[in-house]
Amino acid sequence: MSSLAIPFDTLAYVKQLESAGIPASHAEAQAMALTSALQQVREVQLNELATKGDILRLEKEIEVAKVETIKWVIATGIVVLGGVAAIHRFAPVPVYYPAPQTVMSAPAAPQAMPAPTGK
Repeated sequence: MSSLAIPFDTLAYVKQLESAGIPASHAEAQAMALTSALQQVREVQLNELATKGDILRLEKEIEVAKVETIKWVIATGIVVLGGVAAIHRFAPVPVYYPAPQTVMSAPAAPQAMPAPTGK
């Protein structure tokens, strides 16, 4: 365990305990125990922090992951395009041309109606 400076006033803490009726020897022992506990908490907190080296290592890992992802995307695209081309070669899409339109003749002229006979 390394010695870390903790901004904790043990003397003020001991005096506060003594003013509350705790014997001096007990107050001093409690102050020392509390200081030790605070140092342990602080050390755990510092061990959990990322260092510049940690950040640089993670940045490099992220860059490698980006490059690998790009490679996989390109390779997958090539495979998909190759598969589509192969399917097209073996089973081409039929091309449907519209049926030729027949030439329509002009409508016949209306025929005259026979005159009514008076029968």
